Amino acid sequence: MSKVIVPKGYKATLGLYDTQTAIGMLKRIFEERLCNVLNLKRVSAPLFVDPETGLNDDLNGIERPVRFDIKDTGKDAVVVHSLAKWKRMALGVYCFHEGEGLYTDMNAIRRDEEMDNLHSVYVDQWDWEKVITPEERTPERLQLCVERIYAALKRTEFLLSEQFPVLQPFLPDRIHFIHAEELRKQYPGLSPKEREERIACQFGAVFIRGIGGALGDGTIHDDRSPDYDDWSTEAEDGSVGLNGDIIVWNPVLQSAFEISSMGIRVDRAALEKQLWLKNAGDRKKLYFHSLLLEGKLPQTMGGGIGQSRLCMLLLQKCHIGEVQAGLWPDEVLTECEKAGVFLF
Repeated sequence: MSKVIVPKGYKATLGLYDTQTAIGMLKRIFEERLCNVLNLKRVSAPLFVDPETGLNDDLNGIERPVRFDIKDTGKDAVVVHSLAKWKRMALGVYCFHEGEGLYTDMNAIRRDEEMDNLHSVYVDQWDWEKVITPEERTPERLQLCVERIYAALKRTEFLLSEQFPVLQPFLPDRIHFIHAEELRKQYPGLSPKEREERIACQFGAVFIRGIGGALGDGTIHDDRSPDYDDWSTEAEDGSVGLNGDIIVWNPVLQSAFEISSMGIRVDRAALEKQLWLKNAGDRKKLYFHSLLLEGKLPQTMGGGIGQSRLCMLLLQKCHIGEVQAGLWPDEVLTECEKAGVFLF
């Protein structure tokens, strides 16, 4: 069921024309900064893939892809959910070296998405992936990458505020790091989403690590597919998981706001373990999975950063439809129109 919240007294900070100008500026700045801090090169990426290859991502493991037939091939194709596995294979095909990476404009359709202020069925992301060494599969390497991405985000916020002074910076200078198990212990009586609200409100920006694996009470913070992020490997300090989410506090919505999910990707051992934990051993015979199990894919880390999400956040909008053209339920359009909020 779609739902929308328009904060009391909300009025768009920028008009429609300036909003479009600011979107273009934001995307140019952040894309350039992201490439610089992570050493990335742009590549073209598919909108749809062969479902038999295993290249599409199941995200939480239950989402249905959009499937259609192609007349000349006589086969079906599925629209991508994300490109986590495709990017890893592309790094090997294109012969990227250690320390180098790629990024692409990822466009996807997620038909089962519950539409609200932050979600639509259309997804646009900067999807990135880079080659690392086996020795870099550590929480410390992951944290360094998060800090670099956050620095690019802060720089983008600053340059936007120079061009549009009405957009006052609000992000904290530093991002806070916490493991999902530590967060659970800190707020044992709250749900995972409620914990995110508390920690994001407290620090303004946080990276929650270890999402997908079992916590101390047997629950999980959030579900993850078993075949791209490594959420099961134990670090030297005993913590589990080499992935996580970047979450900030959204001052317009007064709520936690996820802008990126990322992580170090599974190696052979982690893939075997996570497929077993998810009772998904049948995936081993798929093309991507067999390549990984045979040691034919590079070790990587990567993630996705929502383009419309970032525009919504930094342009201080209350609904993603203010920065992204899409289809919205009639009741949402009516509610927003009453509040003076224009959705594309």
